[in-house]
Amino acid sequence: MRDAAAAPTRSRVLPRNDPRQYDDLVDEWWRPDGVFAMLHWLAEARAALVPPADRPDALLVDLGCGAGLLAPHVAGKGYRHVGVDLTRSALAQAAAHGVTPVNGDATAAPLANGCADVVAAGEVLEHVPQWRSAVAEACRLLRPGGLLVLDTLNDNFLSRLVAVHIGERLPTVPRGIHDPRLFVDARALVAECARHGVTLQLRGVRPEVRGLLGWLLRRARGAARAASDGRAPRIVPTRSTAVLYQGWGVRKG
Repeated sequence: MRDAAAAPTRSRVLPRNDPRQYDDLVDEWWRPDGVFAMLHWLAEARAALVPPADRPDALLVDLGCGAGLLAPHVAGKGYRHVGVDLTRSALAQAAAHGVTPVNGDATAAPLANGCADVVAAGEVLEHVPQWRSAVAEACRLLRPGGLLVLDTLNDNFLSRLVAVHIGERLPTVPRGIHDPRLFVDARALVAECARHGVTLQLRGVRPEVRGLLGWLLRRARGAARAASDGRAPRIVPTRSTAVLYQGWGVRKG
């Protein structure tokens, strides 16, 4: 039997940031000890920025939704949750968790202008070769007064060191999942959002160190203990946006 704590095996070697990696890692999405574990922690932190819906037919559009990891954290807030993603195998899992799946590109979602009360773009901009087009699309989907929430990786040496050279040696970041040439400069992102009517506020975030070390130790001792313990590391604010950062802002009328 395959050790559940072991790193997933792959049948092929793909270029960095190749979307086909998500098909190869399809069984990892909902494993609490898997290579996408940090995406669960970030989804919880992103959802904390989303207020309860203020109208009965409110819509949350989740760009680059993957397997719908945001869904458990926004359930009960009153939104219809629509997820847009290129990877059909991930969308099938998102649908199983209550997300309405839409197969599409984050730069050209097949949805109407101003349809969304909230647009979430979590850990997706750094995977899009034309991230400015993805920002324009997110803002297009927002109704006036709608909220944009996002998180991504900054474009600098420290971010590349932490997210790629160090992060990919830990069991929380799949090897080759990022192309550091696509990381998103925080100042450029604020300026791009402003062009589309969204004044973006930023803050740095990171895993809480003690919780992360404890999770890594439990995982090393065995997946069953890590999964049953129930104490996932929290994502906490930090002053520096140099590596990983969150953004949120409201679209002007």
